[in-house]
Amino acid sequence: MAKRVLIADDEKNMRWVLGEALTAEGYDVSEAVDGKEVLAALEDNPPDLMVLDHKMPAPDGMEVLRRLRAKGLTFPVIMLTAHGNVNTAVEAMKAGATEYLTKPFDLGELKLAIEKAIRVSELSAEVDRLREEIDRDWDVEGIVAADPLMVEVLSTVEKVAPTNATVMIYGESGTGKELIARALHRLSPRGTRPFVEVHAGALPETLLESELFGYEKGAFTGAVQAKPGRFEMANGGTLFLDEVGDISLGVQVKLLRVLQERRFERLGGTRSIDVDVRVVAATNSDLQQLIADGAFREDLFYRLNVVPIDLPPLRQRMSDVPRLVAHFLEKYQAGDKTIGNEAMQALLSYSWPGNIRELENTIERIVILAKQDEIGLDDLPAEVRSGAVSTVRSHVFDLPEEGCDLEEVEMDLIRQALERSGGNPSKAAKLLGLTQKTIEARMRRFGL
Repeated sequence: MAKRVLIADDEKNMRWVLGEALTAEGYDVSEAVDGKEVLAALEDNPPDLMVLDHKMPAPDGMEVLRRLRAKGLTFPVIMLTAHGNVNTAVEAMKAGATEYLTKPFDLGELKLAIEKAIRVSELSAEVDRLREEIDRDWDVEGIVAADPLMVEVLSTVEKVAPTNATVMIYGESGTGKELIARALHRLSPRGTRPFVEVHAGALPETLLESELFGYEKGAFTGAVQAKPGRFEMANGGTLFLDEVGDISLGVQVKLLRVLQERRFERLGGTRSIDVDVRVVAATNSDLQQLIADGAFREDLFYRLNVVPIDLPPLRQRMSDVPRLVAHFLEKYQAGDKTIGNEAMQALLSYSWPGNIRELENTIERIVILAKQDEIGLDDLPAEVRSGAVSTVRSHVFDLPEEGCDLEEVEMDLIRQALERSGGNPSKAAKLLGLTQKTIEARMRRFGL
C-alpha cells in the first residue's frame, strides 16, 4: 500500500512541484493550504508523513506541529522554511519535527529525508509491535516470553509442574534453565517447600558426593561434625541438578539408586535415610553422545529424561528481545532511559552467543555507562555493533541492500531458504540454523 504524504504549504507552486515529484515516487499525496486545513485533515485520516511549511496562515507550522504532538500523533514531520536559522531549527526539533530543511532545497534531499523518516517510523512501529505481540498473556513465574518456541516451553511447564515427574531441561549456557526449574517448583504442590540447587559442573567428584548425600562425623579428615546433604535439605521439595552431564560415573551410580529407591546413606554412615524429593536436572551437553562415549549411564539418562524440555537459544527467539530489553531496563532502574531505533535494530540482529545472560549483562552495562536518556548505537558494546549480521549466512544467501529494515531482511532470507529447499520448511530451517517450528511461525507471520 502506498504511503500517504500530506503537503502543507501556502505556496501553490511549491505544493504542485512537491506533489508531482512525490506522486512519481509512488506516494499517495494530499494537500493543505493553511494550518486550519492541516488540523482538519488530521482529524479524519492522519498521514504516514507530513511535509509542513513553517510560515503559513494561522495557525503556523510550528503551532500545528505542537498541537499534533499534543494529540499523541507520532507520524514523522519534515519542516520546511524560507527563513531558516539555528534557533528556528532547534525550536522545530524540540517541538517534534523529524527533519528540518531550508528553502530552496534539493528535491533529492527531500526524497531521501522522507524515505529515511518513513523507514525509521516503520522500524519504531515494529519494535512496539514486538513488545506487545503475544498470543496469550503468558506469565509463568515472571518469565519474559512471547515467541512461539518459548510459549510452547511454558505450556509444557504448566502441564508438568503439578506432577512429580522428573524433568530434564536442555539448553545452552545462559538460556534460563534455572528459571524454568524454579517455575516447575513454584507451580507444583511442593512450591512452599525447599528448592535446593546443586551446580554439579563446579564441584569435584568427592566434594559433589558429600554435597549431595552429606556425611557423618569422622567420615574423612576435617569432618568434625555430621552434615546433611542436599537431598535431605530438599526433602518434601525440589532438587535442581544443574550440568548433570558433568557428574562422574561413580556419583552417577549413587544418584541412580536414590532415584530408584528414594533412600541413601551419608558418607561414613550406615543408616538409610528416606527422602521425598522431586528431581529437576539440566544440561548443555549432548547426553546421547556422552552415553555413546561411555561417560554417562544410559539407565540414569532414562530416569532423568522422563519429561524433556528444550530451551531455545536467544537467536531462535529474537521476537522476545524487545520485551527482555524492557524487562532488564526496569530491573536495573534505568529511569527515563530508552533504547533508540538503531540500537534496538542492532540488538535484534546480534547472534547473542551468551544468550539471555549476555543480553542482561549488556543492558546492565549500558544503563550504567550511557550518558543520554536515549541509548544509541554508540552506547552498545563493540561486538554487538560489529556482529549485527553475524547470524546471516552470507556465503549461502544474497543479502539485501543496506537500509532494509529487519523484517524485510528476515522475510527475504526465509524466502531464499524456501526456494533453495524446494519449499520444504524443515530443510529451509536447517539452511538458516533455525528450528522447523520457528520457520513455520515466521512463514505464517509473513504469509509465505
